[in-house]
Amino acid sequence: METLSPWIMGILNVTPDSFSDGGKYLSPEKAIRHGIDLAKDGADIIDVGGESTRPGASPVALQEEMDRVLPVLEKLLKETSVRVSVDTTKYELAREAVRLGAVIINDISGGQDARLLSLLKDNPHVQLILMHCQGDPKTMQLNPSYPLGAVSEVKESLAVKVRRFEEGGISLPRIWIDPGIGFGKTANHNLDLLRHLDVLVGVGGRVVIGTSRKSFLGMLMNDPQSPLETRDAGTLASNLWAFQKGASVFRVHDVGQMKRALKTWEAVRYGSF
Repeated sequence: METLSPWIMGILNVTPDSFSDGGKYLSPEKAIRHGIDLAKDGADIIDVGGESTRPGASPVALQEEMDRVLPVLEKLLKETSVRVSVDTTKYELAREAVRLGAVIINDISGGQDARLLSLLKDNPHVQLILMHCQGDPKTMQLNPSYPLGAVSEVKESLAVKVRRFEEGGISLPRIWIDPGIGFGKTANHNLDLLRHLDVLVGVGGRVVIGTSRKSFLGMLMNDPQSPLETRDAGTLASNLWAFQKGASVFRVHDVGQMKRALKTWEAVRYGSF
């Protein structure tokens, strides 16, 4: 299978309650400045989201989410040349974001809204990320369970979602998959998925990984209440492992660190720089 070049997806949360940076970029001006900084740091994609999906989070009304996201997204598309992604489960927001110029829809619900198919058909330049999530953000961490094993169940679930879009006429390279680290998974589920990530390669066009600053990284250090920035080392380690296993899109808070880590990894791997 073709080796895909790694892309770094910078996280831009325009929310008051996201687990890592909630409230920091809620004003459009601060969000736009941060997005420009992510681009300068080397982001290949900027992922703009207006609804927190941390464990226990409550849903946000459509209009509020649109009011948070669309002004920022529109300005970033004018101020930067990188790809812009919209992180949403809502078809209406995805449609408006694509109309403005977003080229990726990052959907943690795994494409539940059937109208996404027609949106993709009408916009052949747009990719869709289908993520696996057991339950929803409000309930997903209450008692996640995979009787047949997290790896096999996540793979089968994602394959079904991908197949639905393929049968609807969307080519496989446009359908990316994300195993949903931390979304309805225990720390051991997360580790199993990372350890066997290579079995997901080929299910979709690209494999997306989002471990950045997540709580299981703190648990591994026996310090789940540690400051979130102390999890950046674990973020880099897990992403480099995932890169070796076939992932090619890395959703992170600190783009600069990830860029430097990947550059070093590739220089060692190929013996040149």
